Amino acid sequence: MTDDRDFLGHAESITEKACGQPATVSEIADNFALYGLSKRVAALDRLDAELAGEINSGSHSLRRHVRLQELRRRMTDLHHALRRAKR
Repeated sequence: MTDDRDFLGHAESITEKACGQPATVSEIADNFALYGLSKRVAALDRLDAELAGEINSGSHSLRRHVRLQELRRRMTDLHHALRRAKR
């Protein structure tokens, strides 16, 4: 069975099941810091693929794209900080 949800939708769904409410961008980025190197790289690659996709002119699509960009920025900053710390 494949998971057709986007990265953000998948992360929000997991935390909603565990905590009772969807995760914020900050919470997703904090959880990302717990990933190992290869899983972080895979997550960043998946997020890049989503950001490279087409953006619709609808307000939902634009808001989602902005949230994805913010998440990508935070995750990249965390990834670089962890790499500098040799983690």
